Amino acid sequence: MAKAKTVYVCSECGGISPKWQGQCPHCTSWNSLSETVQAPPAANGGNHRFQALAASSGEVQVLAEVQAEEAPRDPSGSDELDRVLGGGLVRGAVILIGGDPGIGKSTLLLQTLASVGARRKVLYVTGEESAQQVALRASRLAVDAGRVRLLAEIRLEQVLAVLQSERPDVVVIDSIQTVYTDVLSSAPGSVGQVRECAAQLTRVAKQTGVTMILVGHVTKEGALAGPRVLEHIVDTVLYFEGDSHSSFRMIRAIKNRFGAVNELGVFAMTDRGLKGISNPSAIFLSSHRDEVPGSSVLVTMEGTRPLLVEIQALVDESHGQPRRLSVGLEQNRLAMLLAVLHRHAGVACFDQDVFINAVGGVRIGEPAADLAVLLAIVSSLRNRPLPDKLVVFGEVGLAGEVRPVAHGQERLKEAAKLGFCRAIVPQANAPRQGIDGLELIPVERLEQAVDYCRSSA
Repeated sequence: MAKAKTVYVCSECGGISPKWQGQCPHCTSWNSLSETVQAPPAANGGNHRFQALAASSGEVQVLAEVQAEEAPRDPSGSDELDRVLGGGLVRGAVILIGGDPGIGKSTLLLQTLASVGARRKVLYVTGEESAQQVALRASRLAVDAGRVRLLAEIRLEQVLAVLQSERPDVVVIDSIQTVYTDVLSSAPGSVGQVRECAAQLTRVAKQTGVTMILVGHVTKEGALAGPRVLEHIVDTVLYFEGDSHSSFRMIRAIKNRFGAVNELGVFAMTDRGLKGISNPSAIFLSSHRDEVPGSSVLVTMEGTRPLLVEIQALVDESHGQPRRLSVGLEQNRLAMLLAVLHRHAGVACFDQDVFINAVGGVRIGEPAADLAVLLAIVSSLRNRPLPDKLVVFGEVGLAGEVRPVAHGQERLKEAAKLGFCRAIVPQANAPRQGIDGLELIPVERLEQAVDYCRSSA
């Protein structure tokens, strides 16, 4: 077989250069050349490194005649991780999990392999730690490591040879940024190395049916390090979130070809590793002895799971330029909501500092939190608590209307299950049949919700 040749491709114009230069000679853009492999065509239709993964490549088929089969799932040993993955591990799937250093990625994957190892053959490839360090972690976590096979290697060709000889069912590569191939001369972690190694491992996973889990580094901004194509070629992208000062960790699915996206798994970091939390609403709700002003309870949706989250607001007199600070919610949306509150409900905060916080470190991106945020602001401004056992959700438009949100029925059922007895909801989300133990207050306008809270306080 002819030796693969390395070239440098411009990410801006696609121009090819035989050697690296600071400026692309084709489009004159700077620092846009990255190393890649230019392999010669396979002779006589042989095995090409970029050949298609589909078994019936090149054949035209009628979509209605294609047999669609549900991919079987294998439990990972953690209900929370299975929820994020869409039900469990899938044969031939490539999963990319990223997160801040020390947040618990290696801990969770070692626990998963120890659990799956009782039923299937597993392999842990470590490139960042020695075998002794992994053994110490397994001892500290008190997991059954008797069936976990370990390989301390960063050379891709050696890893592929071990995969061919061992033929495991589940493989963890920790991490993809440490793996390198001899074909490229660039250092491990570079764009070319990450792209080439990830493509080769993905090809092996699809051809052999092994479940491949790749650990990815993140940048200072929190995005996955390496080329964007890394997230495109894998089947599932998981982000590990959490505050270093808190014991709670959250895994969020950003992309999933085998399940719903934006699913959320909640874990607690203990001395024996990560433990799943079956009722995460309990950690997002503060337990106040007495009713306090500036607090409202929101029913938000994370994928298919409804969560109850406490929204806290503090409105205080400003001594200079008023400040607007939001933690866990979008700050630009807060300024817009304050303008709507002034225009349509007559509540002015232009001379007040407004601080908003979502309890528990959860991040809320859906507009269903609008009404809960505004009612918490009104409660703090007037120093009057909202009615007891009240939940709120609804999107607020610029015209002051309260718009419906998705999965209203599931939100109300979750609130009733946790003992709440009142709910301010958009008029369009009010169910035709009531929910036992839950008083519904449907509103069409923001001022209606504000008036109800004022009269009930």
